[in-house]
Amino acid sequence: MKILIAEPLAEGAVSLFKAESGWDVVVSNPKEYAAHLGDCDALVVRGAVKVTVDVLAKAPLLRVVGRAGVGYDNIDMKAATDAGVLVMNTPGGNAVAVAEHTMALMLSLARAIPEASASTKGGKWEKKKFMGNELRGKTLGVLGLGNIGREVVQRARAFEMKIIGSDPYVSSQLAADLGIELVDTETLYSRSDFITLHLGLSLETKGMLSAAAFEKMRPGVRIINCARGELIDEAALKAALDSGKVAGAGLDVFAPEPPPPDNPLLKAEHLLATPHIGGSTEEAQEIVGVRIAEQMVDYLKNGVAVNAVNMPAITPEQYKAIGPWIAVAERLGKFAAYVAEGNPKLVRLTYRGKIAEMTTHVLRNAGLAGVLNRSLSQKANVVNAAQLASQRGINVEQRHEGRAGHIDSISLELETDSGVTAVEGALVLDRPRLIQVDGITCEAALSGHLTFMKNKDVPGVIGHVGTVMGRNQVNIANFSLGRQSAPTAPGEPLRALALVETDHSVPEAVLAELRNHPAVLQAKTVELTS
Repeated sequence: MKILIAEPLAEGAVSLFKAESGWDVVVSNPKEYAAHLGDCDALVVRGAVKVTVDVLAKAPLLRVVGRAGVGYDNIDMKAATDAGVLVMNTPGGNAVAVAEHTMALMLSLARAIPEASASTKGGKWEKKKFMGNELRGKTLGVLGLGNIGREVVQRARAFEMKIIGSDPYVSSQLAADLGIELVDTETLYSRSDFITLHLGLSLETKGMLSAAAFEKMRPGVRIINCARGELIDEAALKAALDSGKVAGAGLDVFAPEPPPPDNPLLKAEHLLATPHIGGSTEEAQEIVGVRIAEQMVDYLKNGVAVNAVNMPAITPEQYKAIGPWIAVAERLGKFAAYVAEGNPKLVRLTYRGKIAEMTTHVLRNAGLAGVLNRSLSQKANVVNAAQLASQRGINVEQRHEGRAGHIDSISLELETDSGVTAVEGALVLDRPRLIQVDGITCEAALSGHLTFMKNKDVPGVIGHVGTVMGRNQVNIANFSLGRQSAPTAPGEPLRALALVETDHSVPEAVLAELRNHPAVLQAKTVELTS
C-alpha cells in the first residue's frame, strides 16, 4: 500500500499512516508529488493541489483521495467518480477555528481595531475617531446553522447577542434548543445588526447577498463571510459599503481566490479582508490531518467510508452490519452477468430480512459493479457503479421486503433483451453463498471456479459431467444440484441445474463437450476467484 501525501500534513497524521505495517508513505509537496502518482493507492491533499482528470490518469491504482479540510473545489468530482476513486473530507474539523475567526472579524469591525492600530502605530492618538459599538444586545443573523454556524452561535451567546438564524434544513426544535429564533432570510436581513454566512455554495445560494438583499437590510449592518466568496455579489457589496448602507464587511473568502489586485472591492474604505485563513490554526490543521488519516486508514483496511463525498457514506457501526453483504451483492451481480444472455437493461435488487432495514445504496452499487465488471474494461466499484450504469442506459431498482417470513438474503435480477436471470444469495458462516437461481434452490459457495449448467432432469446427466471432467483431467471440488418442484408445462421433464466447483477454470472445449449431451441446455463458466 502506497500513501502519497502531496501537501504539508500534521506529523500526527503522517505517523498514523507510517504505523501501518508494510505501507509505503511518501511525503512530498505540490511541485514534486506528481512523480509518485503511478503506483499510489491513496492521495492526501489540502487546498493547493488540484486533482484533475490528468492527475487521475497518472494514478491508475488510486483508490481514495483524502481532503484534509472541508471544501473540495480543488478535486474534479466527476472525474474521480468516473475513475472509481473515493473522495472523502473532514467536515467540522476546523469549525472552531472558523467560528473564532468569524468572531475576530466581528469584533474588529465593531471596534475598528485594524484602523485604530494603524493610526496609533502611525504616531496618532485618535480616541474620539474610533468610537466603537458593543456586541452586547445586538442582533446577529446567522445564515446556515451547520457545524460552523452553531459554533458561532455558541460564542455569540457569550457576548449576550440576540441570535436569529435561517437554515431550511434545521428544525424549529433544534433551533430552540440552541437558543436561536428561526426566521426566513428576508426577516433576517431586516432585523440583523450583524450578518454572518456559513452556507455551502449552490444554485440557490450563489450571489444571494445581492443588491436586492442589501436593500432589505437595516442601515449600518455589518457583514462577515468566512464561507464562500461566491455567496456575495461583490459589486453590490462595494456599492452598499460606499453608500453607507453596510457599515463594514469582514471577508475571509473571495471569488476568485486570490482576488485580482485591481478588484474594486479591495479598495472599499470599511472592508476588512483576510486571505482565507479562517481554518488556518495549528489546532485545526492537526485535527483535520489526523481525522483524514484515520478515515483513510479505516477505508483502506476495512472499507468503511466515513465522510465520503462521492458515494453514500456509512458509519463504522453501519459498516459492521452491512459490510459482509457487500461481497454477497457484488458476487451475485457477477454470477448473473456470467450466466445471462443478451445486453443488460435493468438490475433489480431485493433485500429481505434485517438487510431490508439497512441503508442499501452501497449494496446496490456493489451489485451493479459485479454486473458491469463482467464486460467493462473500466473497473467498476461501489464509488462509480451507479454512474457507469446510468451512462450505459442500465436502469436500477431496489425493493425492501422486511423481516416477516424471510431469511436474510439478497436477490438480484438481471433483465436483458433476451430475458431475466434471477439469483439469490445469503451469508452462511459469514461467507457468501448462492441459494437460488431462477427459482431453483441450489446452494453453493460464491467463490472459486464454477461451471453453471442447466439441463432436463433425466438420467445420465451427472454421469456425463463426471466423465467429461475426468477425461479432461479437471478435478471436481464440489458438486451442487437443484431442480424444479414442478414442470414448466404439463408433460415436460423437470428442469434442473448444477454448480460444479473445480480446482481450475474449465476451458471452452470442455464446456462444448458438456453441451453435447441432448439433455444439457446450458453450460457456462463463472469466475469468482477475486
